[in-house]
Amino acid sequence: MGRRMEPVDLALCLAVDVSASVDYDEFGLMLGGYAAAFRDSAVVGLCVAGPRRAVAVGAVFWSGVQPGPEVAIPWRRVDGEASAEAVAAALDAAPRLPRAGATALGEGMAAGLATLARCPADATRSVLDVSGDGRHNQGRPPAPVRDIGVAAGVTINALAVLNEEADLLHHYRDEVIGGTGSFAVACDDYAAFAEAIRTKLMREIHDVSFAV
Repeated sequence: MGRRMEPVDLALCLAVDVSASVDYDEFGLMLGGYAAAFRDSAVVGLCVAGPRRAVAVGAVFWSGVQPGPEVAIPWRRVDGEASAEAVAAALDAAPRLPRAGATALGEGMAAGLATLARCPADATRSVLDVSGDGRHNQGRPPAPVRDIGVAAGVTINALAVLNEEADLLHHYRDEVIGGTGSFAVACDDYAAFAEAIRTKLMREIHDVSFAV
Protein backbone atom coordinates (compact mmCIF):
# COMPACT_ATOMS: atom_id res chain seq x y z
CA MET A 1 0.00 0.00 0.00
CA GLY A 2 1.40 3.38 -1.03
CA ARG A 3 1.34 6.59 0.94
CA ARG A 4 -2.13 7.81 1.85
CA MET A 5 -3.51 10.85 0.03
CA GLU A 6 -5.64 13.61 1.45
CA PRO A 7 -9.40 12.98 1.04
CA VAL A 8 -11.01 13.67 -2.34
CA ASP A 9 -14.50 14.24 -3.72
CA LEU A 10 -14.11 11.55 -6.38
CA ALA A 11 -11.97 8.47 -7.02
CA LEU A 12 -12.01 8.04 -10.82
CA CYS A 13 -10.50 4.97 -12.48
CA LEU A 14 -10.13 5.07 -16.27
CA ALA A 15 -10.51 1.55 -17.72
CA VAL A 16 -9.20 1.78 -21.30
CA ASP A 17 -9.59 -0.81 -24.07
CA VAL A 18 -6.24 -1.61 -25.75
CA SER A 19 -7.41 -4.84 -27.46
CA ALA A 20 -6.53 -5.80 -31.03
CA SER A 21 -9.41 -3.78 -32.48
CA VAL A 22 -7.62 -0.60 -31.30
CA ASP A 23 -4.72 0.08 -33.66
CA TYR A 24 -1.76 2.24 -32.69
CA ASP A 25 -3.11 5.40 -34.32
CA GLU A 26 -6.41 4.90 -32.49
CA PHE A 27 -4.56 4.27 -29.23
CA GLY A 28 -2.77 7.58 -29.71
CA LEU A 29 -6.02 9.41 -30.38
CA MET A 30 -7.63 7.85 -27.33
CA LEU A 31 -4.81 8.60 -24.89
CA GLY A 32 -4.35 12.02 -26.45
CA GLY A 33 -8.04 12.67 -25.84
CA TYR A 34 -7.78 11.75 -22.18
CA ALA A 35 -4.67 13.90 -21.80
CA ALA A 36 -6.31 16.86 -23.52
CA ALA A 37 -9.28 16.59 -21.15
CA PHE A 38 -7.04 16.98 -18.10
CA ARG A 39 -5.47 20.05 -19.72
CA ASP A 40 -8.90 21.60 -20.24
CA SER A 41 -9.60 24.47 -17.85
CA ALA A 42 -13.25 23.52 -17.46
CA VAL A 43 -12.35 19.96 -16.43
CA VAL A 44 -9.70 21.20 -13.99
CA GLY A 45 -12.19 23.68 -12.58
CA LEU A 46 -14.66 20.91 -11.84
CA CYS A 47 -11.94 18.81 -10.19
CA VAL A 48 -11.46 21.52 -7.56
CA ALA A 49 -15.09 22.64 -7.22
CA GLY A 50 -16.22 20.07 -4.65
CA PRO A 51 -16.01 20.36 -0.85
CA ARG A 52 -12.63 18.58 -0.76
CA ARG A 53 -11.36 20.49 -3.81
CA ALA A 54 -9.71 17.46 -5.40
CA VAL A 55 -10.25 14.19 -7.24
CA ALA A 56 -8.03 11.11 -7.45
CA VAL A 57 -7.33 9.64 -10.89
CA GLY A 58 -5.86 6.27 -11.88
CA ALA A 59 -5.92 4.28 -15.13
CA VAL A 60 -6.02 0.61 -16.12
CA PHE A 61 -5.41 -0.67 -19.66
CA TRP A 62 -7.12 -3.94 -20.57
CA SER A 63 -7.19 -6.39 -23.48
CA GLY A 64 -7.45 -10.20 -23.25
CA VAL A 65 -7.42 -12.54 -20.28
CA GLN A 66 -3.69 -13.15 -20.73
CA PRO A 67 -1.49 -11.47 -19.67
CA GLY A 68 -4.30 -9.50 -18.03
CA PRO A 69 -4.99 -5.80 -17.40
CA GLU A 70 -2.19 -3.46 -16.33
CA VAL A 71 -2.23 -0.41 -14.08
CA ALA A 72 -1.10 2.26 -16.55
CA ILE A 73 -1.32 5.34 -14.32
CA PRO A 74 -0.93 4.96 -10.54
CA TRP A 75 -3.27 7.03 -8.39
CA ARG A 76 -2.67 10.79 -8.57
CA ARG A 77 -4.45 13.58 -6.72
CA VAL A 78 -5.74 16.35 -8.98
CA ASP A 79 -6.14 19.58 -7.00
CA GLY A 80 -5.17 22.22 -9.57
CA GLU A 81 -3.55 22.90 -12.92
CA ALA A 82 -0.11 21.51 -12.05
CA SER A 83 -1.40 18.16 -10.80
CA ALA A 84 -3.85 17.89 -13.72
CA GLU A 85 -0.95 18.48 -16.11
CA ALA A 86 0.97 15.69 -14.36
CA VAL A 87 -1.91 13.30 -15.09
CA ALA A 88 -2.06 14.50 -18.70
CA ALA A 89 1.69 14.00 -19.15
CA ALA A 90 1.49 10.50 -17.64
CA LEU A 91 -1.29 9.60 -20.07
CA ASP A 92 0.71 10.99 -23.00
CA ALA A 93 3.70 8.87 -21.99
CA ALA A 94 1.86 5.65 -21.07
CA PRO A 95 3.11 2.60 -23.00
CA ARG A 96 0.66 0.25 -24.67
CA LEU A 97 0.46 -2.51 -22.08
CA PRO A 98 -0.80 -5.22 -22.04
CA ARG A 99 -0.26 -6.54 -25.56
CA ALA A 100 -3.18 -6.35 -27.98
CA GLY A 101 -5.52 -9.34 -27.81
CA ALA A 102 -9.17 -10.26 -27.32
CA THR A 103 -11.76 -8.03 -25.66
CA ALA A 104 -11.99 -9.25 -22.07
CA LEU A 105 -14.29 -6.46 -20.99
CA GLY A 106 -15.36 -8.11 -17.73
CA GLU A 107 -11.71 -8.67 -16.77
CA GLY A 108 -10.94 -5.02 -17.46
CA MET A 109 -13.86 -3.91 -15.33
CA ALA A 110 -12.79 -6.23 -12.50
CA ALA A 111 -9.29 -4.78 -12.63
CA GLY A 112 -10.74 -1.28 -12.51
CA LEU A 113 -12.84 -2.14 -9.47
CA ALA A 114 -9.82 -3.65 -7.73
CA THR A 115 -7.86 -0.49 -8.48
CA LEU A 116 -10.64 1.63 -6.99
CA ALA A 117 -10.59 -0.53 -3.87
CA ARG A 118 -6.89 0.28 -3.49
CA CYS A 119 -7.30 4.03 -3.93
CA PRO A 120 -5.08 5.65 -1.25
CA ALA A 121 -7.54 8.49 -0.61
CA ASP A 122 -10.86 8.52 1.19
CA ALA A 123 -13.37 9.44 -1.54
CA THR A 124 -16.93 10.68 -1.33
CA ARG A 125 -17.77 8.75 -4.50
CA SER A 126 -16.10 6.16 -6.74
CA VAL A 127 -16.53 5.99 -10.52
CA LEU A 128 -15.25 3.47 -13.06
CA ASP A 129 -14.93 5.10 -16.49
CA VAL A 130 -14.94 2.39 -19.20
CA SER A 131 -14.08 3.16 -22.82
CA GLY A 132 -13.71 0.83 -25.79
CA ASP A 133 -14.79 -0.17 -29.29
CA GLY A 134 -15.94 -3.77 -28.90
CA ARG A 135 -18.22 -6.04 -26.93
CA HIS A 136 -17.00 -8.68 -24.51
CA ASN A 137 -15.62 -11.82 -26.22
CA GLN A 138 -13.32 -13.44 -23.65
CA GLY A 139 -13.16 -14.11 -19.92
CA ARG A 140 -15.82 -13.40 -17.36
CA PRO A 141 -18.93 -11.59 -18.66
CA PRO A 142 -19.24 -7.93 -17.73
CA ALA A 143 -22.74 -7.89 -16.19
CA PRO A 144 -21.88 -9.88 -13.02
CA VAL A 145 -18.77 -7.74 -12.55
CA ARG A 146 -20.92 -4.64 -12.89
CA ASP A 147 -23.26 -5.99 -10.23
CA ILE A 148 -20.35 -6.51 -7.82
CA GLY A 149 -19.22 -2.94 -8.39
CA VAL A 150 -22.68 -1.48 -7.91
CA ALA A 151 -23.10 -3.46 -4.68
CA ALA A 152 -19.85 -1.90 -3.47
CA GLY A 153 -21.16 1.60 -4.18
CA VAL A 154 -19.27 2.22 -7.43
CA THR A 155 -20.88 4.02 -10.37
CA ILE A 156 -19.83 2.55 -13.73
CA ASN A 157 -20.11 4.71 -16.85
CA ALA A 158 -19.07 3.93 -20.42
CA LEU A 159 -18.02 5.51 -23.70
CA ALA A 160 -18.61 3.35 -26.79
CA VAL A 161 -16.57 4.06 -29.92
CA LEU A 162 -18.77 2.87 -32.79
CA ASN A 163 -16.20 2.46 -35.59
CA GLU A 164 -16.15 -1.36 -35.20
CA GLU A 165 -19.62 -2.18 -33.88
CA ALA A 166 -22.48 0.20 -34.61
CA ASP A 167 -24.67 -1.26 -31.85
CA LEU A 168 -22.01 -1.23 -29.11
CA LEU A 169 -23.81 1.45 -27.10
CA HIS A 170 -26.67 -1.00 -26.46
CA HIS A 171 -24.21 -3.61 -25.15
CA TYR A 172 -22.66 -1.05 -22.80
CA ARG A 173 -26.08 0.08 -21.56
CA ASP A 174 -27.27 -3.49 -21.01
CA GLU A 175 -24.12 -5.15 -19.65
CA VAL A 176 -21.65 -2.53 -18.39
CA ILE A 177 -23.08 0.56 -16.73
CA GLY A 178 -24.69 0.66 -13.31
CA GLY A 179 -24.92 2.52 -10.04
CA THR A 180 -26.19 5.93 -9.01
CA GLY A 181 -26.40 8.31 -11.97
CA SER A 182 -24.73 5.87 -14.37
CA PHE A 183 -24.75 6.60 -18.10
CA ALA A 184 -23.32 5.47 -21.43
CA VAL A 185 -22.47 7.70 -24.38
CA ALA A 186 -21.04 7.09 -27.84
CA CYS A 187 -18.85 8.65 -30.48
CA ASP A 188 -18.64 7.59 -34.12
CA ASP A 189 -14.87 7.08 -34.30
CA TYR A 190 -11.57 7.89 -32.59
CA ALA A 191 -11.33 11.25 -34.34
CA ALA A 192 -14.30 12.26 -32.18
CA PHE A 193 -12.97 10.66 -28.99
CA ALA A 194 -11.32 13.73 -27.47
CA GLU A 195 -14.48 15.82 -27.34
CA ALA A 196 -16.58 12.84 -26.25
CA ILE A 197 -14.31 11.95 -23.33
CA ARG A 198 -14.01 15.60 -22.29
CA THR A 199 -17.80 15.86 -22.11
CA LYS A 200 -18.06 12.53 -20.31
CA LEU A 201 -15.46 13.45 -17.69
CA MET A 202 -17.13 16.78 -17.05
CA ARG A 203 -20.44 15.02 -16.45
CA GLU A 204 -18.84 12.48 -14.10
CA ILE A 205 -16.92 15.06 -12.09
CA HIS A 206 -19.82 17.56 -12.01
CA ASP A 207 -22.11 14.94 -10.46
CA VAL A 208 -19.72 14.73 -7.53
CA SER A 209 -18.61 18.32 -7.20
CA PHE A 210 -22.12 19.68 -6.97
CA ALA A 211 -23.80 16.87 -5.04
CA VAL A 212 -26.02 18.07 -2.21
